[in-house]
Amino acid sequence: MPEGGRRPRTAVFLDRDGTLNRTEVRDGAPRPPADLEQLEILPGVPEALERLKRAGLLLVVVTNQPDVARGSLDRSSVDQLHAFLQRQLPLDAIYCCFHDDVDDCPCRKPRPGMLVEAAARFGIELSRSFMVGDRWRDVEAGRLAGCTTVLLRQPYSGGTQPPADFEAANLAEATQVILDCRDERPEAVK
Repeated sequence: MPEGGRRPRTAVFLDRDGTLNRTEVRDGAPRPPADLEQLEILPGVPEALERLKRAGLLLVVVTNQPDVARGSLDRSSVDQLHAFLQRQLPLDAIYCCFHDDVDDCPCRKPRPGMLVEAAARFGIELSRSFMVGDRWRDVEAGRLAGCTTVLLRQPYSGGTQPPADFEAANLAEATQVILDCRDERPEAVK
C-alpha cells in the first residue's frame, strides 16, 4: 500500500505534444511549441480532463522534450509552457525527460521511468491506470509500466509492436474509452 496506508490510486498518464496541445508537423515529424505564443491547447482537451478529474482519476503528464538536450530549445521555455498548462488544465503533475536517445535515460519514453516515478510518489496502481499519447513511444512506455494504452492515431504515430489496447481520434474520444473501461471494472478506482 502507498505511504500512509492509502488505497492505491488510478491515473491517466498523458503525453503532452499532440495529446494536450497542437504540434506543427514538419517533414513528417511533430514539433513541439517553442514558447507560449506557439502553444495551442487542442479543442476539447479542458472538457475531457475535467471529466476524468470528476471520475476521480489523477492526471499526470509524461513528456519527452529532447530538443533541450539537442540545444534547439531552452529548459526555461519548457518550464514556462508547463507552468501555463498547470494553470489552465486540471493536471496533478508534469514529468519531463529532457534527454535524447543517446543519453540512455531510464525516464525517456519508451522506457517507463516517468510513470514508475509518479506511481511511487502518488501511490498509483499502474495496472489500473491508463497511458494516452500520439506516438509509439507513449504506447510502449505505458505497456512496459503495465497500463492500459490508448493511441491517438496520427500519420506520424509510427508502428506499435504490440499495438495499443485502444485507438482514439482525440482526447475526448480517449476519455470515453477510459470511462467505459472503468465502468467494466468498477473496483479499479475507489
